[in-house]
Amino acid sequence: MTPRPIIGITTQTLDAIPGELPRCWVMSQRYVDVLTAAGAIPWVIPLTHDMATLREVYERLDGVFLPGGVDMDPDQYSESRLPVCGVTDPDRDRVEVALVRWAMEEQKPVLAVCRGVQVLNVAAGGTLYQDLAEWCEAAIKHDYWPNEPRQRQDLVHDVFIEPQTVLASIMGAGATTVNSMHHQGIKKLAPGLVVNARAPDGLIEGVEGRDDESFLLGVQWHPEELVESISTARRLFEAFIASASSHQIDAVPR
Repeated sequence: MTPRPIIGITTQTLDAIPGELPRCWVMSQRYVDVLTAAGAIPWVIPLTHDMATLREVYERLDGVFLPGGVDMDPDQYSESRLPVCGVTDPDRDRVEVALVRWAMEEQKPVLAVCRGVQVLNVAAGGTLYQDLAEWCEAAIKHDYWPNEPRQRQDLVHDVFIEPQTVLASIMGAGATTVNSMHHQGIKKLAPGLVVNARAPDGLIEGVEGRDDESFLLGVQWHPEELVESISTARRLFEAFIASASSHQIDAVPR
């Protein structure tokens, strides 16, 4: 019987609370629960500065999952920080970019959501809008957090999934409505990636690798919040886990 694939989930820094709590690495339990339900063994990844240790963790993974979170530091894509850029986590940036680049080199499956798709684009050589309202005249509102009384599963705008893409093979081509909650987005698409989804105003809402041999896919919305209500969101995680299982079988035994 094939073991369940191990999926690495990156974390985010929680700064110390003097006298109460030391500096921590944290991540939403939602990602762990959804990946577990899809058939994975979740492995929460520390933001260690020891790259040898990080590489050892990576070697034991069958896939990498990049969750949502704070803004990327513009230094990662060689731009100066603007006032519209929010809170950043340089340790997380460093770890996630390294993991994505290793995975791309070795065709290890990667699934990225929200901030994750932005990290994927930057790691592959692209850039970001530091704030959509500042950099493009969006026809729709992409960011409703934290100023509007909505739930994370609320569907707020359409995206168009491009035909003949991996995403279309999983979720179907054409229009679908998503739960959007981001103020940054992809500006310059990285070489080696293709667009698999766009918003009505033209903003890139999903990307994937050009190489059909590997699962390298990211979406700008939060499908983990929709798996109980929308079957295509559940299928996205199932396809990722299936690819990680195939990679596990093809890899050298641990």
